[in-house]
Amino acid sequence: MPHVDTPQSRCRLGVARCDITPPVGIYHRMWGAATHERAAGIHRPLTATAIAFSSLESRAREGRDAAGLERGAQLGTAEQPGASADGSGDGEQILIAVDHCIFFGNDMESLLDAISRRADVGREKLLIVFSHTHAAGLINTDRAHLPGGDLIAPYLEELGAKLADIVRQTRLAARPATLVYGAGRCAMAAHRDFFDEAMGGYVCGYDPQGPADDTVLVARAVDDDGRTMATFVNYACHPTTLAWQNQLISPDFPGAMREIVEAAIDAPCVFLQGASGDLGPREGFVGDVSLADRNGRQLGFAALAALEALPAPATRFEYAGAVVSGATIGTWRHAPLSKADLANLAKWRLERWTIDLAYRPGLPTVGALTEDRARWELEKAQAQKSGKLESARDAHAMIERADRQLARLKNLPPGAEFPLPATMWSIGGGIWLGVEAELYQLLQCALRERFPETPIVVMTLANGARPTYLPTQQAYETGVYPETIALLARGSLERLIETIGDRIAAWRGDLSK
Repeated sequence: MPHVDTPQSRCRLGVARCDITPPVGIYHRMWGAATHERAAGIHRPLTATAIAFSSLESRAREGRDAAGLERGAQLGTAEQPGASADGSGDGEQILIAVDHCIFFGNDMESLLDAISRRADVGREKLLIVFSHTHAAGLINTDRAHLPGGDLIAPYLEELGAKLADIVRQTRLAARPATLVYGAGRCAMAAHRDFFDEAMGGYVCGYDPQGPADDTVLVARAVDDDGRTMATFVNYACHPTTLAWQNQLISPDFPGAMREIVEAAIDAPCVFLQGASGDLGPREGFVGDVSLADRNGRQLGFAALAALEALPAPATRFEYAGAVVSGATIGTWRHAPLSKADLANLAKWRLERWTIDLAYRPGLPTVGALTEDRARWELEKAQAQKSGKLESARDAHAMIERADRQLARLKNLPPGAEFPLPATMWSIGGGIWLGVEAELYQLLQCALRERFPETPIVVMTLANGARPTYLPTQQAYETGVYPETIALLARGSLERLIETIGDRIAAWRGDLSK
């Protein structure tokens, strides 16, 4: 019978959300060009959503496991689910989608440790992915000495407790579910490596001629009672609508996007940032929050259109035969999948590994950067004394660049290569991939081109971004901003893509047996 299959997955799934909005008055100066220090208010709340994925096999004895987790919650411990039955890795992955830009160094490590300890879950199972909003504030304890910085440490302590709580909740709430995948298009994201002819160099801004991946990958999770548990929107675009002029805490465009989707589908909508190193909003770098909302509505309506087009879970669209009418009509129907098909949708594989990528030759030393910083401090002081406010602002921006680069260099693992962490799990017809760092769009485009029949949810900034950007080979030595701060050698992105692609190919072969 002619039919059309929609990619789907069968697993156990739990979802829990909390508000993580920082207090007004906290240190907020994300942008070097900003002149304010503290957050003056809140545009939209920030949220965190925890999603527990586990194989159906890892929780076959549901009653015993649920009781064990319940006892663990009461006693401060938790029984851990075992590995998947086929021996292909752990049977559980916990994803935490957080409305923040990024956490650096020790703050990232401390947060993961706190969640692991408080939720009594193995740290290797935790994958924090950032929406990457640049309007949440620069929440790092090395800013404690600055105005509003005294609020950072208490906020991070509270954040660890909140995230641990939703991790516990999501594991307790996990139940059999089906994920149905689809895709749409949204033109909000644009290429952002623009060559300024007058300046004779690259700027980080809208490039009308550059390529921009407009894919909106969506998924809808439905439990066995037919209730939507969550929707997922995977899109690649820097949330940089709001820039140095903005003084409000905001999720940027993901906030309005979620509002649009959740108004139509009564379930949490989870935004997952794709490979957006060279992508940003066509209109951005402003202080007008209404533009952030407008950008969010563009993505929200595109995502909602793709979600509404999804068929019912655990079905296929098949030809039902001819009906004689004024014309002879060919009819189609949504038919339930067979037990064998459902079993294939539950095939599970999870691996966590590192990919060794060479450091970039000639990285600046801590000593040289410290000297540069001191020079910019002097220029800032002289500009302020002379009343040259714009020059003082520019000097402050260069100090900020030096501070961030110093923090990155101090947190790099020793040796000639960086062990880049990757986490990938395959469930039936879909693949979920989390990679540290900010990667150019080539990552998702190349993988999806190689595996066009397989939805690949690509999540970057997974548990941080120690190597900063991974640009394409062509971007090196151009002077474009992401390339100037990239810490890994030319060709690292292409090697990463090949390595992940080869692993997916092996998995697809294994899982088809």
